[in-house]
Amino acid sequence: MKLAIKTCTLDMPYEEMLDFCVSQKIAAIEIGTGNWSGAPHCDLDLLVSDRTAREKWYDAMRAKGLELCALNCSGNPLAYEKEMDVTKKTFELAQMLGVKKIVMMSGLPAGCRGDKTPVWITTSWPPETQEILDYQWNEVAIPVWKDIVKMAEDCGIERIALENHGMQLVYNPETLLRLREAVGPMVGMNLDPSHLFWMGGDPIEAARVLGEHGAIYHIHGKDSRPERRYWQPNGMLDTKPIDAFARRAWNYVAVGAGHDAKWWKEFFSVVRMSGYDEEVSLEMEDLTLSMLDGHLASLHVLREALNIE
Repeated sequence: MKLAIKTCTLDMPYEEMLDFCVSQKIAAIEIGTGNWSGAPHCDLDLLVSDRTAREKWYDAMRAKGLELCALNCSGNPLAYEKEMDVTKKTFELAQMLGVKKIVMMSGLPAGCRGDKTPVWITTSWPPETQEILDYQWNEVAIPVWKDIVKMAEDCGIERIALENHGMQLVYNPETLLRLREAVGPMVGMNLDPSHLFWMGGDPIEAARVLGEHGAIYHIHGKDSRPERRYWQPNGMLDTKPIDAFARRAWNYVAVGAGHDAKWWKEFFSVVRMSGYDEEVSLEMEDLTLSMLDGHLASLHVLREALNIE
């Protein structure tokens, strides 16, 4: 597998980011285009509208030997038109650049017709939860995702990798496969272990299930850790903001600070056995470390686990 970086958390100018990736022997980059990414390395409107700017931007990374493995437009296109607009423009940019893979999230609809607030159902009771889920899936998500798939096909995109993130309609293999059954194999999973950890899942078993369906389309190298002092008495559900890390039940941490290289070696071994042998894209959100230290520490563990010099 190739080592990549989702560049959003590299707080440095575009050219400096490219040089950092070269210095760290990164093979590919995943660029955020907007929505929940601040898109520090991509002016989406400019790149879509200005061919000269687009070619200069793209040539800069190719000149340094870096592959653009995916564009990431994670947001909520099922609830907000402005986030659907960024999704559409990202697809257009992918077509212009010949990028075949998009990383994003499924989105999450409101709970009923006329409501404006996305609602994430995580329990089967009280009984109105089932009515909400029926509305979200059958009246909103499946029809809209059929349109998104058609739009992707028209732009020459071959795969959409949906991240298994909380507060999304697709948040695990089971929900991914439900959407995939309805809209086809354009959608697969961006398997991010960090989210399954705090949801109580096992990313290794998730890889096996997804592999049986040929549904692993991308991997995020990202870690999280349960914090025993708050997790054990309260459980893992936690609504405190991520910058309140000293008081949370779990936290995103540098790769290796939650699960060591031995775990990651087993994970990557099973991912390969499950049919995936492409990019592992580091996403670093450990707020206890500096941007640079967090990336360097994570890359060290990923290289060891991937057997990359």
